[in-house]
Amino acid sequence: MQTFHKLAEVPADFGPTLVSVGNFDGVHRAHRLVLGEIVQRAKAEGAKSVAVTFEPHPIRILRPDNTLKLLTPTPEKLRLLASTGVDAVLLLPFTRDLSLMTPHQFAHEILKKRLHAGEVHEGYNFHFGHKASGNIHTLRELGREMGFEVHDYPEMRLRGEPVSSSHIRKLLAEGRVSRARHLLARPFNLLSTAGRGRGYGAKYTVPTINLAHYEELVPRDGVYITRARIGQECFDSVTNVGNRPTFGADSFAVETHLLNFHPLELSAETEVELHFLDRLRDEIKFPSVETLKEQIGRDVRKAQKYLRRLGALVGP
Repeated sequence: MQTFHKLAEVPADFGPTLVSVGNFDGVHRAHRLVLGEIVQRAKAEGAKSVAVTFEPHPIRILRPDNTLKLLTPTPEKLRLLASTGVDAVLLLPFTRDLSLMTPHQFAHEILKKRLHAGEVHEGYNFHFGHKASGNIHTLRELGREMGFEVHDYPEMRLRGEPVSSSHIRKLLAEGRVSRARHLLARPFNLLSTAGRGRGYGAKYTVPTINLAHYEELVPRDGVYITRARIGQECFDSVTNVGNRPTFGADSFAVETHLLNFHPLELSAETEVELHFLDRLRDEIKFPSVETLKEQIGRDVRKAQKYLRRLGALVGP
């Protein structure tokens, strides 16, 4: 997948293209439906499929007081977009100048002049241009003027729930990681590095690992069944998200207990990726470390049972 980090990087003769514009936070089922369609149609037509997205998320420029946390930071979003098979991503820097472009300017300068779009595919609630003044009807009118077709997609719902980035964020804020997994078509994941915590060192054999400070969205405080990738190795795991109140003063951490651990070599650069499968319980304060250890034992047994059942469903 080619990645263009600004409009000027797109070759003058790039195209023809089939395009979808969006934030693509989470790259969820609805995003994948649209992107899969442009990939398939582009191959059939001898064109290129292009996802146009923004860095940073527009809301962080337009509403800097907003505390929006993202499902997928940009590097992870690019990796997920690559997995859809699109030929290229145009990662536009979202600046004040870009925010002031009218719908006509956006369509002419980006879709027609630079990308030579033959088709543009968008969700039913698509908005673009200054103050989000353009919608799918505006885009269709501009397409007739500038020579590209517009394909729109209705709202996707799964078991009565909307497949949208905002709804998935809500589910995660409630700790409903299993439901979010269905809407994402993959487990919600965090990608960071090994953080400083109990057992941190060049070599150690303790069964826990802390995630380094993470700026974006994490699930609601609680204990979860997870799978962990540490460097190139994978482990079944139980992860605590929260402040570890049993140990005294609150200290927020994402701490993972590795179920099938063995000695590891870690550094501050070691990648740690957590996949959240299901929620076990709320985080609570225990009267002693011993009672906490007993509860961890129960959590581990429940997680192992769940993972065995999941493995049996998935098969070898």
